[in-house]
Amino acid sequence: MRFTSFQGNESVKRQLNALEGSGRLPHAIILEGPPGCGKRTLAALLANWVVCTAQGEKPCGVCSACKKAQAGAHPDIVVAQGGSGTRSFHVDEVRRIRSDAYIMPNEAPRKVYILANADGMTDQAQNALLKVLEEPPAAVLFLITCLSSASLLDTVRSRAQILTLEPRAQQEGPQEQKAFELAQSFSRAIMAPKEYELLALAGGLIKDKELLRSTLDCLCELFAGACVRASGGRRDTMQGADDLVGRFSRARLQQLLETARQARRMVDQNANQALLVSWLCARLRSGA
Repeated sequence: MRFTSFQGNESVKRQLNALEGSGRLPHAIILEGPPGCGKRTLAALLANWVVCTAQGEKPCGVCSACKKAQAGAHPDIVVAQGGSGTRSFHVDEVRRIRSDAYIMPNEAPRKVYILANADGMTDQAQNALLKVLEEPPAAVLFLITCLSSASLLDTVRSRAQILTLEPRAQQEGPQEQKAFELAQSFSRAIMAPKEYELLALAGGLIKDKELLRSTLDCLCELFAGACVRASGGRRDTMQGADDLVGRFSRARLQQLLETARQARRMVDQNANQALLVSWLCARLRSGA
């Protein structure tokens, strides 16, 4: 499983890769953790993984299904959430999802339901969800995000795999923090009137392959979040995503995302770093 758009939480990644490798991905996964830890980012990535049509490592990011998922337009990925209130995720929404879950997928092998901010589910809504978790359709995956699974009924928790995400501050070492800051700087530099600022930033990446790889991972996460926001979707995103949405169209953001992903693949293919960094700067400027 490729985690290009998801940083940190290595133990959670290992658990998911183990589940994928054994073919035992459960029908329901609870992603719990504090605000900003990446619950929605990981849920979106897992949904993308499910619908991806590539034969190799998934999600590939380039197939038609991936592009629809990234744009928030895949018919087999359904996102639902309550409002800001503690009991704002109502039973009617869960009943609608429960009925829809028994209809076969439109395109993908499985339907994915992202139930965000499940802390806001009423007990009635959770009991309605429990009915489909007890006898789940074969072609469905539920991804449930919450601050703490303790807010959910014991019966709901017992029928799902619980993955606990760490706060961003605990995920990042000096390298990750530097990559995060560089990605933020890159996103600002591509909007600058002249390209000097972008080239100056890129110079520090030519001789540090790991920093280049980490920075591209962060750029992918940043552009992916901006694409979702530009499409009207809602999910936790890296700081700076909203600024990009205010400056670029969805088509432009999709182009920037594809450039970052292509550069990331080229790093793994051992491309010449000086040429790769020059190519990246040129493509980002062109895309912007």
